[in-house]
Amino acid sequence: MNLDHRELNHDMRLFTTSPLAGSGLPLWLPAGAAIRSELQKLAAELAHDDGCVGVYSPVLGKKALFERSGHLAKFADDMFPPMKLGDDETMLRPANCPHHALIYAAEQHSYRELPIRLNELASMFRAERSGVVSGLSRVREIHLDDTHVFCRPDQVGDEVARALRAALKAQSILGLPVDYVRLSLRDDSEAWLGSAEQWNAAEDALRDAASPVLASGDISLVEAAGEAAFYGPKLDLQVRDEGGHEETIATVQLDFTQPERFDLTFVDSDGRSKRVVMIHRGTVGSMERVTAALLEHRNGRLPFWIAPMQLALFPISDRHDDATCELADAARMAGLRTRVDYEDSLGARIREARARRDAVFAVIGDDEVAAGTAQVTDVAGNFRERVAIHDLVERARFAHQNRQPHIDWPS
Repeated sequence: MNLDHRELNHDMRLFTTSPLAGSGLPLWLPAGAAIRSELQKLAAELAHDDGCVGVYSPVLGKKALFERSGHLAKFADDMFPPMKLGDDETMLRPANCPHHALIYAAEQHSYRELPIRLNELASMFRAERSGVVSGLSRVREIHLDDTHVFCRPDQVGDEVARALRAALKAQSILGLPVDYVRLSLRDDSEAWLGSAEQWNAAEDALRDAASPVLASGDISLVEAAGEAAFYGPKLDLQVRDEGGHEETIATVQLDFTQPERFDLTFVDSDGRSKRVVMIHRGTVGSMERVTAALLEHRNGRLPFWIAPMQLALFPISDRHDDATCELADAARMAGLRTRVDYEDSLGARIREARARRDAVFAVIGDDEVAAGTAQVTDVAGNFRERVAIHDLVERARFAHQNRQPHIDWPS
């Protein structure tokens, strides 16, 4: 059975916590930072390929901003308390959408410009109770791959389908299987903003856009009342661990409330001002939750391109150090995460590398130095052979750059 990501962390040393930092605020160690860096690169590339443009926004906002957006009314218990700054009260944001709404509102937009897709890998904050926070899966600061799309009503279907395809592509690249997509709807309570007509139209739009996308990939669409965001319905990509526990890994959400509250408009072809539609789209998802899900799904042995340590090199004795360091230099110049272990017996070093889930081991001894090779072991690829140094570096570089789950070794 696969281990919990907190148990895996004992050997892999991806993150740590400290009472001085506080509960729910993990500190990313170098190995964990390597995973997060690869996730951020993937998120940026997918956003660029989908026509998104990058923005930056502050993590603080006036209390009035979150009153306007509706977050304070709905999420007050989950928000950090206001901080007094002169005559103003400022708060850590619980979501990134209010700031992106302000960015859109900074200029007037024509119907011909739309859609506009604003992307930011941004921090947001939730005042989770100490007894609830856990590892990377439940934290107080969330780093989210977040895009907000501002489009005309006639563009909603295409934009929802585009966003859903991007999110499914991201999980496919990560090797994280989506169990099903949940169409999260409102229920009969009074917790939702907006009119019944707006909700019905939005729910139908999500259903109609998602069905053909999911049919092509044989993924089920499951409707769930009461799981919507307070401002609109959403599509949630659900993943399950071996114990059957579910997590939402990425979302596509329709929002008709923020455009009204922030008076977000565009100038239509008739010269009149019309209300824009806002779509929230998460492609890769939050760095913390995706990392935890990946670790547990793969029991820590991640695909080669995202493995914290891709090459672990072991000189048998000090007379093999120079050749090993030359290999390490070539690997690092090729962009590969590489370490050289010198201490302890060869067997102990290999055991430690296995516990860390290093992707590939390479041993350098007399025979390897003489032949210009390395004795390579790829645990996930079930490969153990002697490989020429140049071939090793080139194959590993190709696998990394092309985000392959493992290196293609010679048969």
